[in-house]
Amino acid sequence: MADMQQLYTAIVDGNAPAARAAVEDALAEGIDPQTLLAETMIPAMDEVGRLFETNEYFVPELLIAARAMKAGLELIRPLLAEAGTAPVGRVVIGTVRGDLHDIGKNLVAAMLEGGGFEVIDLGVDVAPDRFVDAIKSKEPQLVCLSALLTTTMPGMKTTIEALKEAGIRDRVKVLIGGAPVTQRYADEIGADGFSDNASGAVRMARSLAAA
Repeated sequence: MADMQQLYTAIVDGNAPAARAAVEDALAEGIDPQTLLAETMIPAMDEVGRLFETNEYFVPELLIAARAMKAGLELIRPLLAEAGTAPVGRVVIGTVRGDLHDIGKNLVAAMLEGGGFEVIDLGVDVAPDRFVDAIKSKEPQLVCLSALLTTTMPGMKTTIEALKEAGIRDRVKVLIGGAPVTQRYADEIGADGFSDNASGAVRMARSLAAA
């Protein structure tokens, strides 16, 4: 019988080959992919987030855990799609115009995916109109804006203004983050949420998606 604890441990430890093998075994035994995701894989990533917040894990550990999670997700995502299983939510994410930094954005995207979200990653240096187009075509519940430089932070405000001008601001919740970003700035520009780390971003995203 497939060992779900083995899968859980593989993700927490960041062992991608072991995570993939455990998922393969579970699927071969007929375990429901949604059950696998909801009862083992997402809780494992939640534990990774807890370890990060208690300073037992750092960014490298988060990245390898997310990679292990992704190795398992690659196997079950097509099955979930076939079954018509809805994700926790759909998120469009990108680093705002003028900013080419992607490590933080990639980490948040990986953690969101590990948390059960469908993630549409627009990459870096994303102009406001690209966010607008993505919202219109992908219909996400959330938009995550990232910036690492104080000089590119205004791009967050510009993007939110573009959503208002396009008449779609009320369709999505906007979550912002990045090294220089603060809750005060989020309040100033009318964002719906702020997080200073990837684990907190997942928690905030869940809260916003459920609102």
